[in-house]
Amino acid sequence: MTPRLGTETRPRTATAVAERLLRHTAQALPDTGGPEPGRAVLDWTGPVTTDLPDERAVQAACGVMHVHGRATGGPAPLAVDYASAAAGALAALGATALRVGRARGLDLSEVRTSVAQGALLAVGQYLAAATADGGSGPPDPDPPQPPPDSAGRAAEGLATLVACDGTRVEIETLDPFAWREFWARLGASPALAGRGWLPFQQRFATAVCPLPDALRQAALRYTPEQLRAAADRTGVSLLVVGHDPAPAVRPAPWELTPGPAPARTHGVPGPRSAAPDPFLPLAGLRVVESTRRVQGPLAGHLLRMLGADVVRIEPPGGDPMRGLPPLAGQCSARFLALNAHKPVVEADLTTAQGRDTVRALAADADVFLHNWAPGKASRFGLTADGLLAGCPSLVYAEASGFGDAFGPRAPVGTDYLAQVHSGLAAAVRPAEDPPAPSLMTLTDVLGGLLCAQGAVAALALREATGRGARVRSSLLSAGVLVPRPAHRVRWTPLDRPLRTADGHLYLGEGARRDPESVCRVLDGADPAFPADAAARFARRTTGRWLARLADAGLTATPVLTDLTGLAHDPAFRTAVLPPDPATGHARPAPPWEFA
Repeated sequence: MTPRLGTETRPRTATAVAERLLRHTAQALPDTGGPEPGRAVLDWTGPVTTDLPDERAVQAACGVMHVHGRATGGPAPLAVDYASAAAGALAALGATALRVGRARGLDLSEVRTSVAQGALLAVGQYLAAATADGGSGPPDPDPPQPPPDSAGRAAEGLATLVACDGTRVEIETLDPFAWREFWARLGASPALAGRGWLPFQQRFATAVCPLPDALRQAALRYTPEQLRAAADRTGVSLLVVGHDPAPAVRPAPWELTPGPAPARTHGVPGPRSAAPDPFLPLAGLRVVESTRRVQGPLAGHLLRMLGADVVRIEPPGGDPMRGLPPLAGQCSARFLALNAHKPVVEADLTTAQGRDTVRALAADADVFLHNWAPGKASRFGLTADGLLAGCPSLVYAEASGFGDAFGPRAPVGTDYLAQVHSGLAAAVRPAEDPPAPSLMTLTDVLGGLLCAQGAVAALALREATGRGARVRSSLLSAGVLVPRPAHRVRWTPLDRPLRTADGHLYLGEGARRDPESVCRVLDGADPAFPADAAARFARRTTGRWLARLADAGLTATPVLTDLTGLAHDPAFRTAVLPPDPATGHARPAPPWEFA
């Protein structure tokens, strides 16, 4: 049985994504005639107390335009309904967790979430960095204006490179020596390559990659084939960034394989706390995670917010990401955004003793979660088959970059290459702009959501059958989940954020469709020249334009360009939690309300 999905103001894309995921869940679970699965409700704003009637208004108000636009010099919308896709995945995860909670005897009947909460989850790491140490640091800066390149265009603050024939390529490596050798083969000095390494690696955290222009010029001297040869010889991954938004492959959101039937009846582990929270469906369950970066830790973070106790396995000395600036107290704010309140067990998985520690923790867990590189589970001797053989009721959840799409020679499984291969890199920008991945970690966030939802679906299977399961998801499947048109969209200047005398403004859907009415507000601007009309907004403040547009029956949304504002805006009081002693930074509140 599939949870009933209700909507109040009908965010259609979010609803469609949720329904797709819930249909996929229903196909993986037996219909045992158990309790009714409850009701999931989706709307635009949830606990945010301001009018955000559509996807673009949510992107503007919740910081998505700001983070996505950092790399290109100012706030910019994603040309896809990304916040809606995240909200649909949140709704499906909440609804699946509701099903598990009801099967465990909890008195829950409804879960609510919203598109705004999906957007806030997506900017959570950037919000943590902006408000580290209680917001005592400098405000979120305006993105740097990139210098002009040899063609006279604004050079992008992106990692995307251009070959001599205009082909755009995305490269990836986590190895500084491979990076240096790649650029050496293109004639760049080690010192120049070194200047590019730090912004290249930090782009995951900063959403901007100001590479030295000399590196871009070095790539511009070579053909795509020569760039690929240099990448292949040095172990750097390279994918061509195409103009087609269609995915190269269409994997399922996640794949669930039931484990073996228990050799004897031992039942499903019961709640592990004496008094589980009656309003959190996974209360009392235990998750053990061995994860890094964003996708895996976010999956564990979501399960923790649903009530599970989550234990992290980290290498001796702790996860190196703990030192990534800015710090909140003694730990990285970005790391805490995904890993706060998770107890840590240190174990060296390259040793027999470390692997035995993992086996012991997994034997006492309900879910074991990892996002190891391909082949590592086999090398560690910690495969799904091995752990399920000793604990048939375990849910073994693994998150990867590309699943089986590339076979044994997959590129590095990171967000930006997943955007390229899924077509998202073409879809997120309008046809007037060159295709390139967003440096906001889009598939990492959706990948964490899909991994968590697959794990909870496997828990629902266990409640029904007593059997554990293996569930696999990927960044690629996350990228494919985002709806997009068959062809890249086209925008006019009025479809972009408009600079005002004191900020930016984004026109509502009705205003963008009626440029004549907008031009009348602009004291008779000519609709035939939308760039001139857009420039006129710089003459008055955002507040003045909002009032004048409202008098004409038109709507608009101020564009948030300082994430610290989310922690102080009364409209976000219950959607964004202020800094506390445990984390030292602001963070999105749990994105569901259960009742």
